[in-house]
Amino acid sequence: MSLNANQLKHVAHLSRIAIDEAQVPAMLQDLNAILAFAEQLQDPRLDKLMPMAHPLDQTQPLRPDRVTERDERVVLQAGAPAVAQGLFLVPQVIES
Repeated sequence: MSLNANQLKHVAHLSRIAIDEAQVPAMLQDLNAILAFAEQLQDPRLDKLMPMAHPLDQTQPLRPDRVTERDERVVLQAGAPAVAQGLFLVPQVIES
C-alpha cells in the first residue's frame, strides 16, 4: 500500500496537521517507506510463528534467597527525632 499526494492531504486534514506543498514529496516518501515496512508483517511465512517473550530461549538464573546484611535498625534510628516500636514517627501530612 502506498499513498498519493491527495490521500496524504486528506489524512493531514483529518488529523488537523498543516502541510506545506513543499513538504508533500518528502512526507510521501517517508510515509510510504513506513507503510512498506509495516506490510512485511503480512508475510504468510510469519503466520505459523509463535510469539516470543524474549528472542533467546533462556531462563534467568536466580540467586538464593538469604539474608546478606546485618540488622542495623537501632543504629540507623539512633539519630531520628522520634521512634516508636521500631518505626520512624513523622508528622501527620494527610488529615483524616
